[in-house]
Amino acid sequence: MADRDDRPFDVMAGACPSRAVLEHVTSKWGSLTLTALSSEPARFGELRRTIGGISEKMLSQTLKSLESDGLVDRRVQSTTPLHVDYALTPSGQTVAQAVRTLVLAVYDVMPEVLKVADSA
Repeated sequence: MADRDDRPFDVMAGACPSRAVLEHVTSKWGSLTLTALSSEPARFGELRRTIGGISEKMLSQTLKSLESDGLVDRRVQSTTPLHVDYALTPSGQTVAQAVRTLVLAVYDVMPEVLKVADSA
């Protein structure tokens, strides 16, 4: 990006590892999962109920991707039965805040988007 040439990563470069992380974060399910976890940790079932339309398979894949990127922490509680909680890491909180800002911006422009869509 032209605004900061001193960064060690360049999302515009095809081989840059930041591109894969950006893809995970900005995918529909990635951004919704980060948003869902932005207020508090949650269990798998809670996330599935919160994120309308996501399948178990997609939620599992999304959580694994975000965990491998270091944005989500998977915590296994040693209870019977076992409980697994998902929470944002400090890096995940930083990214989730940016995603939440994007979500709020989309909310703000929706009246105009709907007006344009209705006139088309």
